[in-house]
Amino acid sequence: MELRGFTSGYDGLVASWAVDAKEVGLLSGRMEYPFPAELTASWRKADPDIESYLLFDGERPVGYGEVWLDEEEDEVELARIIVDPQLRGRGIGVELVRALLGPAGKAGFSEVFLRVRPENAIAIATYQRSGFVDVPAGLMDEWNADQPVAYRWMRYAGD
Repeated sequence: MELRGFTSGYDGLVASWAVDAKEVGLLSGRMEYPFPAELTASWRKADPDIESYLLFDGERPVGYGEVWLDEEEDEVELARIIVDPQLRGRGIGVELVRALLGPAGKAGFSEVFLRVRPENAIAIATYQRSGFVDVPAGLMDEWNADQPVAYRWMRYAGD
């Protein structure tokens, strides 16, 4: 498997991996299903602090994720992680998260975080297998104060 920078020709493919309105919302911020056609080219907002990646198995894209760089907080957040639904349950999510740790680490920030909906048990198990642990409850409460959802925040602690 190889992590490569995202190129715009894959927008439609990655959008098609969202199997329900919740997954569409995680990628685009809009709770609609199927993925709205008018959003396909614009769901990845152009932001110099967001790096988008695809994980390839040979020439087949199998996973997508973003690395959000936050210089002010001296941290990186992994976000919008999704695996081709035909390939879920095969360990690709763990490979994708571990691959995203490469560019996250190269950015030189002190911490790597991610947030996940607390009901997403499969994703939580994937992140735990990838070396993530929960942040302390008080910090989680503080970070969720201005969020639309009470996320489960996790920090990379190593393998």
